[in-house]
Amino acid sequence: MQAQHTVIDRVDQVAEDVVSLVLRAATGPLAPWEPGAHIDLTLPNWLTRSYSLCGDPADQEHYRVAVRHDPLSRGGSEYIHHYFRPGRALEVSPPRNHFPLLPAPGYLFLAGGIGITPLLPMLSAAVAADIPAALVYVGRSTSTMPFAEGLRSRYGDRVRLVATRADGRPDLGTLAASLAPDTLVYCCGPAPMIAAAQDAFPAERLHTERFRPAARTFAPNTPFEAVCARSGRTVPVAADQSLLDALNRAGHPVPSGCREGVCGSCELTVLSGSPEHRDDIGAPAGRMYPCVSRALTPQLRLDI
Repeated sequence: MQAQHTVIDRVDQVAEDVVSLVLRAATGPLAPWEPGAHIDLTLPNWLTRSYSLCGDPADQEHYRVAVRHDPLSRGGSEYIHHYFRPGRALEVSPPRNHFPLLPAPGYLFLAGGIGITPLLPMLSAAVAADIPAALVYVGRSTSTMPFAEGLRSRYGDRVRLVATRADGRPDLGTLAASLAPDTLVYCCGPAPMIAAAQDAFPAERLHTERFRPAARTFAPNTPFEAVCARSGRTVPVAADQSLLDALNRAGHPVPSGCREGVCGSCELTVLSGSPEHRDDIGAPAGRMYPCVSRALTPQLRLDI
């Protein structure tokens, strides 16, 4: 994907340990996007990290993301919090969307902490279209919840802020019982919140996005081969090696971000063979995420 050139326009503290970055186009209009989309930031310390766009899709001169400083940071959020300042040039990817807002007669949005970011433009779009929508936003306290005060002042009773230190956790079962028919539920937050939502809401009405992969068990890794269709090279993938690492070491670099199967930045096209999907996105037909996914067949032929 062709990188886009931006400049950091603003760095705002929007909650404890959370900064908002407003990126300004450096060379022309930025690529369009829709609610739920992410971009990859290419950091000067050679890391790539994926973040949800949380600004206004109609503004093609700016992107906005928010980044929480993770105490277990692998170098991404720590670098952003310590070194990013206005005026710095930054390359970003075109937006991609694995969490799209589907048409519905009504919406319930459930956010946990930094999980508010993809839901912000969704709520805005629903309200602008005069579609019934409500947001339940959960965090330890309002001081840890980015954009909380702005949401309450802008949307009033549509927004319910739940500070768990004072209020406890919301009863999603009661909430589910009160939903109008055909309301879609969008949930982004930590694993316990997503698990609670999956218990409370029908699967066909629930759409989720995770920070971290779900705990699942797969068959033991086995070696296989990746045939790179453009170069004609065959790359062996050992049982203790990811397909992503094998391709990178063989001189076929693949952009990557999370390396956990939740961001989608390393997506590849599969021309033949059967991938074993281990991602948490739900890879579309003919695609796979080589950071975690492997092969069910002795070979995969890839468009690389």
